[in-house]
Amino acid sequence: MRNFIIQSIRFLFFVFAQGLIFNSLEIGFGIHIMIYPLFIMLLPFETAIIPMILSAFLLGIGIDSLSNTYGLHASSLVVVAYLRPVVFKAFSPRDGYEGPKEGNIFEMGQRGFLLVFGSLLLFHHFWFFMLEIFNFNEVVNAFKKLILSIPISLFFCVLFQYLFIKRVKN
Repeated sequence: MRNFIIQSIRFLFFVFAQGLIFNSLEIGFGIHIMIYPLFIMLLPFETAIIPMILSAFLLGIGIDSLSNTYGLHASSLVVVAYLRPVVFKAFSPRDGYEGPKEGNIFEMGQRGFLLVFGSLLLFHHFWFFMLEIFNFNEVVNAFKKLILSIPISLFFCVLFQYLFIKRVKN
């Protein structure tokens, strides 16, 4: 029950933070700060794929409804939810993860988190910008946005964890 309440609060936070704050920021150079893929990363490891995809879709639709993007966020977040188990398996230690309950930076370690979440963020941003532009003549512009947006989004996601998530005690 406690985990459900925490995930519900995170869900609402990410919908409103992304939809009302981060989507309204104009940084320039086509940079988009996207922190909402972190919600999928922070879901517990034992979350089954169907509830994860459903929550990704609902989060994306919530952000799309505030941003008038017609399924763009929902589509890219569903891709992240679908690929999450594959990416976790590809980057998991040989013995698997020992003890972490969710995919945050404190339980996975900085290196593990940056590898896994960085890969998921790459998939997310690639899908998002390719669908946003949807024109082969603008592929260079999409890659420019991709390369500039990933480090800034990753920075804000790490900052969010250091500010709002409790550290695991050894």
